[in-house]
Parts: sequence; C-alpha cells; structure tokens
Amino acid sequence: MLNITNEDCMKLMSRYPDGYFELAIVDPPYGLGDKLVNGGTWSKKWQSKGAQWDIMPDKQYFEQLFRVSKNWIIWGANYFIEFLPNCRHFIAWHKPYMDGMHSMSNVELALSSFDYNAKKVSINKDLGNEDRIHITQKPVALYKWLLHNYAKAGDKILDTHLGSGSIAIACHDYGYDLTACELDKEYFEAAMKRIAAHTAQMKMF
Repeated sequence: MLNITNEDCMKLMSRYPDGYFELAIVDPPYGLGDKLVNGGTWSKKWQSKGAQWDIMPDKQYFEQLFRVSKNWIIWGANYFIEFLPNCRHFIAWHKPYMDGMHSMSNVELALSSFDYNAKKVSINKDLGNEDRIHITQKPVALYKWLLHNYAKAGDKILDTHLGSGSIAIACHDYGYDLTACELDKEYFEAAMKRIAAHTAQMKMF
C-alpha cells in the first residue's frame, strides 16, 4: 500500500509513535543551493525551477526521523554529519553514466544505522524514454537494491522527501507498504502522475 501526501515531513512524522517504521529510506535536500542548478550544462535546464526547495533539514528533523524509525538509510548524509551518530555502514552509489563528467559527481554516499560492512553499488540511471521530473531523481533500480538488501517482508517503509517517486515504484513492485510525503506541490503532482502511470502499466501484465 502506498500512503503518499503533499505535506511537510515534520507534520507527517508527528502523527506516528516511536519506532513505527521498520526502515526509513530518505533523500533530504543537501542544501547546495545554486551549486545544484549551476553545476554545468546538464543542470541548466532546471533553472526555471531553481533551488528554492533545496534547504538542508535541521536537527529537529533528524531527531524525529530517528524517533519514528527503527533503522534508517540517509542519502547525502555526508552533508549532515553534525546531526548523525557515528555510522559504521555506508553505501557508495557509483553512477557509471556520470563517469568522465567534470561538473557532476559520479558517486553518492548514504549512511545507515545497520552494523554492516560498507558497500558499493554501481547502478545506471533508469533505462527507457521516461523524462526526468526531479533534478535529484534516483533510479528505481537503486531503491529496489536497497529494499532487497535491507528490508524484510512486512516492513513498513518511510520516505520523508518523495521527490520523483522512485521509491514508491520500487515499493509497489516489491509489495512494501510505504508512507511518504512531498512538500513541493509541483513535484508531488508530477510524482503521483508517474506512479499512477507505472501502476496502471503493471496491471496490464
């Protein structure tokens, strides 16, 4: 089941008791601002949207995230070190399609609460002709890899920053219950349209 709302994540988390979600997989804004949309020719097409939404979460966000989730995976956690406990396990996502580009990183880092050895995963952007609807859109395949390696059957999943909705598609395909929200109305509507198109297509097979 997908429970997705257009609201502030702090409001969403306030409705849930301690430890309600078995796993939070989140991709908060990194707070890069103009660096995000002025990084090179690839990002110039996002100027019309700008980076007003790219505001790094504060300490209270992480306190609530840790309260409602038993385990967590946080993308871009290297930007939030001051708010996180020491983490043994990190995940390095290698982006082969970015190799050789000077204006974009070809590796992205996530930290987690799991007491595992560090892992590297190489996953390209999603294949096909689907348009990118979010500047920080991650591949559905990446979220499926995370669910396969870190979630268990019956786990309730939380995403506080839905963005493009890739995690929702992965949870739908793998049968996980997802609670998620997106504050930006334009991104929310685009993500819901993308998710609806995917689920409708799946019903045809």
